[in-house]
This record gives sequence, structure tokens and C-alpha cells, in this order.
Amino acid sequence: MDTTLRDGEQTSGVSFSEGEKLSVAKVLLEDVKVDRIEIASARVSEGEFKGTQKVMKWAAEKGLLEKVEVLGFVDGKISLQWIADAGGKVVNLLCKGSHKHVTEQLRKTPEQHIEDIKKVINFAEEMGIKVNVYLEDWSNGMRTSRDYVHFMISSLKDEKIDRILLPDTLGILDPDETYDFCSDMIKSFPDVEFDFHAHNDYDLAIANVFHAIKAGMRCVHTTVNGLGERAGNAPLSSVIATIKDHLKMKTNVNETELNKVSKLVESFSGIRIPTNKPLIGEFVFTQCSGIHADGDSKNNLYFNDLLPERFGRIRQYALGKTSGKANIKKNLADLGIELDKESLKKVTNRIIELADQKETITSDELPYIVADVLENDFFEQKIKVVNYSVNYTMGLRPVANLSLEIEGKIYEEYSDGDGQFNAFANAVKKIYTRLERVLPVLVDYVVTIPPGGRTNALVETVITWKKDLEFKTKGLHPDQNAAAILATIRMLNVIEKDYTTDKIKIN
Repeated sequence: MDTTLRDGEQTSGVSFSEGEKLSVAKVLLEDVKVDRIEIASARVSEGEFKGTQKVMKWAAEKGLLEKVEVLGFVDGKISLQWIADAGGKVVNLLCKGSHKHVTEQLRKTPEQHIEDIKKVINFAEEMGIKVNVYLEDWSNGMRTSRDYVHFMISSLKDEKIDRILLPDTLGILDPDETYDFCSDMIKSFPDVEFDFHAHNDYDLAIANVFHAIKAGMRCVHTTVNGLGERAGNAPLSSVIATIKDHLKMKTNVNETELNKVSKLVESFSGIRIPTNKPLIGEFVFTQCSGIHADGDSKNNLYFNDLLPERFGRIRQYALGKTSGKANIKKNLADLGIELDKESLKKVTNRIIELADQKETITSDELPYIVADVLENDFFEQKIKVVNYSVNYTMGLRPVANLSLEIEGKIYEEYSDGDGQFNAFANAVKKIYTRLERVLPVLVDYVVTIPPGGRTNALVETVITWKKDLEFKTKGLHPDQNAAAILATIRMLNVIEKDYTTDKIKIN
């Protein structure tokens, strides 16, 4: 069960719009094919209600309503009515899983709490709403008040409840405790369907999920990219890979769509995925060491079961000071460029020099480096900027005037935009529309300024584009807009190149 749209939205600063909730819900259920999703908390806000309503309407049309769940509270009919009005059919009822919580937060006896819960369950049955029960703070309950936990489950197991959800609410468990506590639940209540819900406060969420499944749990909760309260939840992608590769078990999840939903949630949440995040980080399928690249060319010596193609990714070989000739040769081969031994050595030394200066080097820049080092004009720039101007006047839309030289011909255009770079990009689009050429889509835009606070520091702008495949171009300039424009001109030249027809040999 994925709770990105509920628990994941409890990440500080994250709030999904109605349309974003619907988009993520569609991808999770239709493309990724998770079994269930939890999309909201009842009574939170008008926006939460509208977003829930939008998802429920779509789910009803698709026959998926029972896969969509909403967190509700022990408040009589209030949460249930909220869910019913939104079109929902499943409530995950938040109850107290530790004696401390029930007596100190609710200030009730366990017996009183059970009576309140049973009333909500009866109301839900009357309203045609299915009930799952969260035992909030269950992990602390098992540590300090195990008898109370057993009392709660014994009192509820014969009620109209589909599942009992066992959260490590504060992320306190270690793998051994997780195994012991989950085993206790399964052995003591063999007829109850349990879920395990991990939090990552000690960075043990995945390990705890692993041990919960080993103990016999058959449903676990995840979030895309590990979003969630405080340190977050168990990441969907890591859980799926762990289940398949280490536990040798099957799920309904489509692995190839995991990267797609990760990027979607990254975009909507504004929380960037760390570059080294397992399976979904930008660099996790990138070999940096030249030794690894050499081994990969010799019967894939540095491959493991986490093949990038499983997750809709590709393996790459980084360009940097540890790359070595093997990495560079692999990147050159992808570009259709062959270098003799001496030329390869020169290019390798140049890349090491650039990396020592902390410059980012992308494979799309490699032809420029080759041309520069070898003083070779094989990589002629077919697209050149003759001149441009970008202007911003307070109260008016930014405007750009642009003159491009394309294969010896001059093309001029003028455009406005939402910002200066956007105005420039719109002018480029006008020219390419006239030429009936298709531009790639801008999918990411990262600006890096060196620390120190100098106003004249060089700005590095790296733009990710997509046209069939994703690629990156970089611009370096004291002015951010100028850096972005340089990156865009490099992109225009990259898409002009076709290295697939004839290999370029340089001696």
C-alpha cells in the first residue's frame, strides 16, 4: 500500500494540488500497479476534500474505488461523512496502539477507546464504507504495553475490519524488534490480516520492512522517494527491489515504471531525489571508476542484479578524474567517435584537469572537449548566435530579440515570456517552428553558484532535455541567463548531430 499522497504529503513543505494528486494516483494504480493507495486525511482542508473527490471520481470510473483509502479518526460519523461526501469507500481508522497514547492523549481507558472505535465501525457498515484500523504508536505499545496491544487486537479482530495496520509511528524499531513484534502478532492472531508501516528515523525502514516480511507480514506501506513525516517512510522502489532480489518473492508492481513515478513525485513535491538514492538517484547507475568501466567491458564484472533496464534506466559512465580511459572510450563509442591511443590520452588528461577544477562534465560535452584538445574542426557548430538581447522592465513582460545563424543562413525572431530565459526560448521556438523542426522538452534546470557570496562568481547552469532520450548541456557565465542561453545553444548543436551513420576517426 502506497501512502505518498497521505503520509508522504506530511513531509515538511509538501502539498499536492488536486491535479497533482490525481496524476500520481493514476500512475501508481494504472502504471506502477501498487495494490492500494492512501490519498488523504479526512477533515484537513477544503483543498484536501476537492483533491480526494477528484481521485475518487476517477477511481469509480475505473472500478478502483476499493483500492483508494483515506485516513479517518475516531470521531463518530464526522470523518466517515467527509469520506462518503468525497466518494470514498475505505477508511483507515486512526486508533491508539499504546497505553500511553490512549491514557495521556485521549485521557480515556482502553475499554472506553474500544467502545468509541466500535461505534465508528458500526456507522461505517451502515454507510457502506470498509474499515481498516491503524494502531498508532504500535511499536512503542509493543515495547512498553504489549498486553494493551493484545487487548486492542483481541477486542477488534471479530469486528467488521478488513486489515489492522501496524505502524512504527516514531521510527524507533530495529530489525530484530521488528521481526519479534511482527512474529508475535502473526502467531497470536493468525486469522487477522496485518500491514506493517515503517518510518525511517534511524535509516532502518528498509531493513525493518525486510524483517517484517520475513516474520510473515504480507502487506507493507511505502511512499515514492521515501517521502513522509520527519525522516520519511520506506521508499517504494527500494522495497520492491528488496522483496524480489533478497526475499525471492513476487509483487504486482511494475518495476519499469518506478523511475517514472519517482520523477513525477519529485517534480510535484519540490523535494529533490538525492543523486545517490538507491535505484532512483541520478548517479546510481553511473560507473565513475575507470576500473569498473574496464571490468564491465570484460564480461560485465561489475554488474549486480540491479540492472538499470529493470527500472526504466540506462547504465552510464561518468567523466571525471577517476574515469580513466575505459569510461571515456565507452562515452566516445556511444557518440560514434574513435580516437587513436595518443589522442585518447590527451583527452583523458584534459578531462582530469577539468574535473580537478570541480567542473561538471557531461557526455554531451565530450565532442567539444575532443575538438578543443585536438584542435580539430570535425565538430563544427552548425548553430551559432549572431546576437541577442533580453530585457526586463518592471511591470512589463520580459522580451527577447534573437538572431541565429543556421548552416550559413540568418534567422531573426522576437518574443516575450514569463522570464528573460523563457522569452529567449520562445524566440528559438519561433525560428524552429518556421523551419518545421522539433525541439526537445526542457525537463530540468539546475543553477549552481560557488559558495562565498561573490556577486561576480561564475554561474553554472545545467539543463536536462528530452528528445527520445534525456541528455544534458551546460553553460558557464557570470550571468545566470547568459549561462542558460549558452546551455541552450549547445543543445541546439547536439540535436543537429547524427553520429549513427558514420563513425568519426581521429588520428
